[in-house]
Amino acid sequence: MGISLDGNNWEGTIPKCIGNLSSSLTTVYLGNNNFHGQIPENFAKGCMLKSLHINNNELEGSLPRSLGNCKGLNLLNVGNNNLNDTFPSWLGNLDQLQVLILRSNRFYGQIESFDITVSLTKLRIIDLSHNNFSGYLPTPFFEHMHAIRDEYGKKVEPNYMREVKPTKDAFGPDWVNYAYGLSVTAKGLEIKFETLLSIWTVIDLSSNQFRGEIPKILGNLSELESLDLSSNKLEGRIPTELKNLGFLEVLNLSQNNLKGLIPQGKQFDTFTNDSYMGNLDLCGLPLSNNCGTGEETLAKFDRDDDGDELSWKFPILMGYGCGLVLGMSMAYIVFTTGKPWWLIRIVERVRQRFAKR
Repeated sequence: MGISLDGNNWEGTIPKCIGNLSSSLTTVYLGNNNFHGQIPENFAKGCMLKSLHINNNELEGSLPRSLGNCKGLNLLNVGNNNLNDTFPSWLGNLDQLQVLILRSNRFYGQIESFDITVSLTKLRIIDLSHNNFSGYLPTPFFEHMHAIRDEYGKKVEPNYMREVKPTKDAFGPDWVNYAYGLSVTAKGLEIKFETLLSIWTVIDLSSNQFRGEIPKILGNLSELESLDLSSNKLEGRIPTELKNLGFLEVLNLSQNNLKGLIPQGKQFDTFTNDSYMGNLDLCGLPLSNNCGTGEETLAKFDRDDDGDELSWKFPILMGYGCGLVLGMSMAYIVFTTGKPWWLIRIVERVRQRFAKR
């Protein structure tokens, strides 16, 4: 059974009976109204909720810990309110949670370490954008996102969370309606879904106060399709491990303090300037900001192409400048001795590359 009051300009506070009825309700739609006050704190111990949408209201206060009674909760959307709370780490005990939307509230504090039992292992979509979270990006959090790892995707067949906006005839014991009206921001545009592919994967931590480096462990989330870390205080280099994200379609690292060479090859060849704007010390394609000589050399020889272009590391290991000199010296030895012929081809390619510069 479900309740839908979505988009009807309802005002006042959310009735406390919602919490009392949670032992029989599976879906609750209260989004896009003018509800104010706090979320009821009386969700039943036998809570049956699978989906709770209370986004786009004027709600205040914190998330009620009694939501932890809703063990089968798949989706929680409280975006676009005035909630003021720390990260609800206790939600990690909800081992069925797949979608968590906290964006555009007043959540604050650090989330890099928290004590939870299950650690949100089935989470596929997390949107914490436009809050005031701080500290380092939560490496332990990413480590437990098993649903976005390659081995998980191979075990689960794609299916759709098919949703139709509820009508008076739609309610029934088998009716599960929890993706209707879900929206996610990608490339600056808010996309609203009537149906949501159950293996779609999104991480949006943009517009917060996160600092430090981007964790290399993000490269293990091989099923990730959208990553937005923009408008934070991140620094350091972009990890080359992110090249392992073969399904990544959206990447936004803009408005940070990142530096150095942008990784080249694979999915990184598909991203435009918009993915990196506002990082004054980043260089390399697709930006017009050229790297120094050493960085340019690394960019050219560190590509993982599938053709016959070699991944040349030899001169780099010996120093970008002296590597070329040593390479030419080896070429002299080769041509005077007549062997080995494989080295002749490699050195010739080095010469051709530098001739084009």
